[in-house]
Amino acid sequence: ESATAFGCLISDMWLGEFDYVSPEDFHSVFGKRYPTFSRRTQQDAQEFLICVLDELHQAFKEVRTQLRHRASAEASRGSGTSIITQLFEGQLNYGITCLNCKTITNRPESFTVLSLPIPSSRVCSLEDCLECFFQPDMLTRNNQIHCYWCGTNQDATVKATITRAPQIIIFHLKRFAWQDKHRRKLSTTVYYPFNNLDLSPYSSTFFYNNALYSLCAVVNHSGDIDYGHYTAFCKHSSTKHWYSFDDIQVTRISDSAVQTDTAYLLFY
Repeated sequence: ESATAFGCLISDMWLGEFDYVSPEDFHSVFGKRYPTFSRRTQQDAQEFLICVLDELHQAFKEVRTQLRHRASAEASRGSGTSIITQLFEGQLNYGITCLNCKTITNRPESFTVLSLPIPSSRVCSLEDCLECFFQPDMLTRNNQIHCYWCGTNQDATVKATITRAPQIIIFHLKRFAWQDKHRRKLSTTVYYPFNNLDLSPYSSTFFYNNALYSLCAVVNHSGDIDYGHYTAFCKHSSTKHWYSFDDIQVTRISDSAVQTDTAYLLFY
């Protein structure tokens, strides 16, 4: 099963007996569950990550049983919790305000990866991307809401806030965008902080002890829409040194080398 193969892969990595470890066995087992990723063609790292997290969650989840009432068969197949949800799952709330009667409707939504728009074609910061994601949107014309209180379709605004922040938050920079009916890759340089990333401006409550995040890994994509190469930068949890993982090449790199315009996924 995928979880067992993943465990063996992680064990081999941390034993330190090899200069590099190939994920061939995990890829083979995982590809049987998700045939899209079994092909030797380029796939999207963000989509792969979401599938891996979901697969591990399904393997590790612990369904909470009801103490006073016998759980139904349907409830026993619920989403449950796992080490994956404990580490990676956060929650957003979308506050939808009817512009006619001013009634606010709240719609919660869980997430494991936040996909952030890139608001510039040249240079911007991660905070710029966050501001763009969390700014209010207008819902008009075909996007109007049906207001329960007004009884009709109405214009509205919608604004997202973080109501629960995960221990590890993953940002996906939306580098692949549509322009003039063509999909292209944005090569925008996005400056991201290594330490003290503050998410409290985007939350409904201040996180106190969990407000500040530090960068621990980066997934890079070099190339274009139809071809490319993925690499990763990871920070050692003990030594605090950064390492580059590029196929069989694992090398220590300087802190300054971690800032790159090929960053695609950021782990904090």
